[in-house]
Amino acid sequence: MEPYRVEHRVEEYSSVERYGTKRPVRRPPAASTPRPAPVRRLPRPRLTGLGGGLFACAAMVLVAGIDWLLFGSSLFAYGLLFLPVAAATALWVRPADLITAPVAVPIAFAVGVWPVAGGSGGFGGELMGIVSALSLHAGWLYAGTVVAALIALVRKAVLIGKRRLPRRMA
Repeated sequence: MEPYRVEHRVEEYSSVERYGTKRPVRRPPAASTPRPAPVRRLPRPRLTGLGGGLFACAAMVLVAGIDWLLFGSSLFAYGLLFLPVAAATALWVRPADLITAPVAVPIAFAVGVWPVAGGSGGFGGELMGIVSALSLHAGWLYAGTVVAALIALVRKAVLIGKRRLPRRMA
């Protein structure tokens, strides 16, 4: 006894007729056509307010350690490297938490300044070194805070503009 066989014919159509109209069918491109390579972009992390603060603190402690090892605790190099950390924090914080970037950045500067502050030993000496470093290099602290605030302000203005744009079109 032979098994029951059902043969189906598969036909390819260039269009499908539905409700009396012909609609084209999308076909995948031939395998021989080369596709352009995807463009590599910078990562676009979206940090919460707390995540942005932790990122900035960790980055500044890392910057301070590198500064201590390579530049001998140069507060000029520390302040100069603080500016890109402030900008990255303001760029990577998510839109709902934009206000936290200018707040977290000065805290990160103060947290990271300890390895390069140059205290003389003991708790009082270390604390005096940190306070001295913060007061003598307040210009870098102010500049980084202004960078973070300006970036956050521009991002917020762009977000508000994008929200109002569909209303104007309607």
